[in-house]
Amino acid sequence: MKDKATDAPDVVLLHSNDIHSRLEQAAKMAAYIEETRRIYGAEYVLTLDIGDHMDRMRVETEASDGLANIDMLNAAGYEVVTIGNNEGLTFTSEQLTEAYGTRAAFKTICANFYQLEDGKRPSWLLPNTIVHKGKLRIGLIGVTAAFAEFYKLLGWDATDPLQAVAEQVAILRSQVDVVVVMSHVGITLDRKMAAEIAGIDLILGGHTHHLFEEPEVIGETSLCAAGKFGEYLGHVEIRMESTTNRPIFRAKCVPMESRSEQPQATALISGFKADSRQRLSRVITVLDEPMPASSEHETSLANLLAAGLRRKADAEIGIVNTGQLLSGLAAGEVTAGDLHALCPSPINPCRMKLTGTEIRLSLEEALQREYVDKPIRGFGFRGLVLGTLAVDGLEIHYSPERPNYSRISSIVVNGHPLQEDGVYIVGTIDMFTFGVGYEKIKYGTDVTYYLPEFIRDVLEQELLDKAAIADSYRQRWIED
Repeated sequence: MKDKATDAPDVVLLHSNDIHSRLEQAAKMAAYIEETRRIYGAEYVLTLDIGDHMDRMRVETEASDGLANIDMLNAAGYEVVTIGNNEGLTFTSEQLTEAYGTRAAFKTICANFYQLEDGKRPSWLLPNTIVHKGKLRIGLIGVTAAFAEFYKLLGWDATDPLQAVAEQVAILRSQVDVVVVMSHVGITLDRKMAAEIAGIDLILGGHTHHLFEEPEVIGETSLCAAGKFGEYLGHVEIRMESTTNRPIFRAKCVPMESRSEQPQATALISGFKADSRQRLSRVITVLDEPMPASSEHETSLANLLAAGLRRKADAEIGIVNTGQLLSGLAAGEVTAGDLHALCPSPINPCRMKLTGTEIRLSLEEALQREYVDKPIRGFGFRGLVLGTLAVDGLEIHYSPERPNYSRISSIVVNGHPLQEDGVYIVGTIDMFTFGVGYEKIKYGTDVTYYLPEFIRDVLEQELLDKAAIADSYRQRWIED
């Protein structure tokens, strides 16, 4: 056993969050974790991840169904993790069982996550755990953001995270020296948790990508968070105050930018990359001519996606923003890897009802630079700018010289003039239901989400239909 210096902390806690498959950053973290264990001794170092380690935009994650991330966490010696929405909402229950139940060498905790069919947690998931480090007993509670409506479609019940934390604190408080909440619910709920739930010593936050370079203290609870994308690793030194027998935290966030990658982790990434190329080489179709994409205007590929959303939702109209597509397709073979590269987002199809007025106003906005060039961050979007709108089931006549909101002269819905007070069934994307981008679409009613399908799965289905491809070249937006 390594001798511990007299001025050393009782425990060093290292925490990461929202890495989003920046695997090279995770490799740098692995080197820092290794160095910290060498300095303090592994029996005094606890390493945790607060969720959203996985992101299917990364080919290694996509091709391995997240197992690449699990192997990286295993290799770095993480001891406890919780799940974020990127894990819970973009992988099937079978894939999660393989990842956390079979592959993981660490414990997975989340107190507000249950199987819908029986109200129980899966065998691989615990609500809390107690870890012994040095002389301390550390109680850990995990919670994740409760996107309840989406989780139900995947067979999960995500309950109120604050209520779950309160229940677990009551169970753990008398058994441990330090209570730590691994919270993937965001900064607002973390602050509410600290203010309203007694008995929490430390909250390690995530989900909203907030960075606390120094702890924020609310009452007797300290809050820490390490930002996003593996740019920082959280480092918390814990010492027990002898007179009060309460923990004292000294925390910082360590930048990873200039650090070297751990060689073993780098080798793992290389192996994952080779495996992913092989798995994603599956040929979907062979195109006779290229299908371009552009955020600026309608293209055949964006039209094909809009048509696919319409068919998926059995709708009258299909609508999608062109910024979802990062590139077009060349003539020749199209592989699964090509589709992942041009549409890596975890965005799902959905069905809703929109009024004619809401549709017209959204189409008017799609002719304005303010919307076409609007940067979008979060909500599953993996492009750069919003882009205009690609549609199916509509023919729009417009003049770009007219003033905003009066550029469109006519809109035809499947051969009939759009009725402003009419109600139409629309196939579109879940991102719009959060009020992101084209805000009028968030007012849609009777919304149905389709999970676990992503919009690239819709596009793949359409690429198998030669007639759909031919029709995608038909112009929907016609300049007067």
